[in-house]
Amino acid sequence: IYECRLEPLEGPQRKAVVQMTLTAPGCSMGDILVEDVRSKLMRLPRIQSVDVDLTFDPPWTQDMMSEAARLQVGIL
Repeated sequence: IYECRLEPLEGPQRKAVVQMTLTAPGCSMGDILVEDVRSKLMRLPRIQSVDVDLTFDPPWTQDMMSEAARLQVGIL
């Protein structure tokens, strides 16, 4: 996830805007992951709409992982 923000809509409603990437441009899970993010955010109170932007700029690298995440998957 590169960015996640809320934009005001009418009244207490909000629009969630997410910019995210995948670990590989050819990942066949892209559409599934985007829809999963969208559906989970739509469950939150006051979220009326969700915009998920899938981008590959900048490209994902292992350096973007936290130390804890790298330890969990055995990369360290």
